[in-house]
Formats: sequence, C-alpha cells, structure tokens
Amino acid sequence: MYLEILLLIVGFAFLIKGADWMVDGASALAKKYKISDLAIGLTIVAFGTSAPELVVNAFANFNGHQDIIFGNIIGSNNFNLFAILGIAGLISPLIVQSSTVWKEIPLSLFAVIVLYFLTNEILSDGPEVLGRMDGVILLILFLSFLYYVFLQFKNDPAHHKLETKPFTTGKIWLFIIIGLTGLVAGGNLVVTNAVSMAKAMGSVKLS
Repeated sequence: MYLEILLLIVGFAFLIKGADWMVDGASALAKKYKISDLAIGLTIVAFGTSAPELVVNAFANFNGHQDIIFGNIIGSNNFNLFAILGIAGLISPLIVQSSTVWKEIPLSLFAVIVLYFLTNEILSDGPEVLGRMDGVILLILFLSFLYYVFLQFKNDPAHHKLETKPFTTGKIWLFIIIGLTGLVAGGNLVVTNAVSMAKAMGSVKLS
C-alpha cells in the first residue's frame, strides 16, 4: 500500500509538471509562428491545464474503469466550485462580473443538465451509457462554447495579453516532448496505483 501511495504521488507530480512544460513549450512555439495571444489562450493554455484530467480519464477508459472517469470529472468540478472558490473567498472578496453571473454560470449549469440527460437516457429506453453519439453532442457543445469565448475576447482584447517564455527551437520541442511524456507516464501511474489502492481497500472488485 505504501508503494502505491508513493507512486500515486509521483504520478500526480508528473501530471502537473508535464502539463506545465507542455504549455510553456507549445505557447512559445505558437508565438514563434506569430499566432495570436487569443488563439494561444483559447487552445494551448486552456487545454493544457485540463490535460492531466484528460490523460487520466483516457487511461481509465482504456483499462475499463469508467467509474474513475465520472468520479474524476464530478469530483474536480465540485472541488473547483466549493474548495477553490471557498478558499479564495476567505483570502479576499471576489468581484464577479455581470457576464459571469448571467452567462458563464448558467452555461455551466446547462452543461451539468445535458450530462444528466445523456447519461440517464431519459429520452430513450436504452441502457444508462454515455455512447459515441453522446460524446459527439458534448464535443459540439464544447466547440460552441469556444466560439462564444472567442467572441468575448474579440470584443475586449486589450486585457488578455499573454506572456510567454523566450525559448530556442530546440528547447521548445524538448519542453513539448518532456511534457507529453510526463503526462502519459503520470496518467498511467495515477490510474494503475489508484485502482490498486481501491482493490486493497475493497472498493473495487478484482477482475
């Protein structure tokens, strides 16, 4: 059990640093080819911060542990809302823009409702699964949200200047490769050892 805990911590460290290095390298590469700060922020930085969850969920799905996927997504969402906002609010009052109250928060609520309907198959008599067509629907909604964010930034671009680190071409690709390697290795370690710990504690039946 102690070995699994240690490897789990190492896996999380790989995920965090891997995502950090990949974002730094990819952002520097994008700036090298004069891609706009807006495009970098909407794609590389936004996706990079969620890359650890994506990798963990991909390994969990490949290994047939779907409960880990939903637990990761729901747990991450609850932690961001309750713990992170709660701690930030204790440190200093948070100023919330009107667009956040009337647009972004309702959109987040809408996403949860869509997921509820898709996973419960309320509109059909089929089993409770999230199938390929459901995945397509979620991706289309995600692309729609990206387009909405793009319009928001386009209307007010002055406050979104992104600073990137000056890297040589070799260092850029080194960061990207090491970052991706760290993500893959970390995701594998997290899923493998989390499942091993759950089995040892009797939370997961041995296959």
